[in-house]
Amino acid sequence: MGLSACGSNEKTATESKPKQEAKKPEPVTTTSLISEFKKAGIEAENATDLPQKEFGNMRKDGKRILIPKLGEDKGGRVFEFSKKEDLEKAKKYYDELGNSAPMLFSHTYAKGNFLLQMNGDMKDEEFNKYKEVMDKVVK
Repeated sequence: MGLSACGSNEKTATESKPKQEAKKPEPVTTTSLISEFKKAGIEAENATDLPQKEFGNMRKDGKRILIPKLGEDKGGRVFEFSKKEDLEKAKKYYDELGNSAPMLFSHTYAKGNFLLQMNGDMKDEEFNKYKEVMDKVVK
C-alpha cells in the first residue's frame, strides 16, 4: 500500500502564504486636503488650527488658511465633521450669514465630511478650483 499524501502537502503550503493586501489609500484629513490644494497650484497658506469657538463642539478638525492674493489676513477655513448633520449646520450658518448681509458673504462647499468656507472676495472661477480638488480627493 502506498500513501499519496505528498501532493496535498504542497497545496496547503501555497494556501497558507499570506495574500498580498492592496495598499489602502491614506484617509483624507484637513491637512492632506490643504496639501492637495497646494499641489494643484492654488493658494492655501499658513494653515493654523481654528479656535474652539468655531464649531469646536461639532467638528472633528478645523484649519484656517490664508489666500495672499485676496489681501492681508484673508482666506478661509477647512472643516472635517464626524456627522453629516453637524456639517450641514455649519454650512447653513455661513450661507445664512451671507444672506443677512452681503458684506458677510462667503463661498461654501461641502463634500463627504468636509466643508470649505472661503472669503467672499474670491472670484467664483477661483473657488471652483478648490471645489475641483475636493471632488477629486474626497470620496
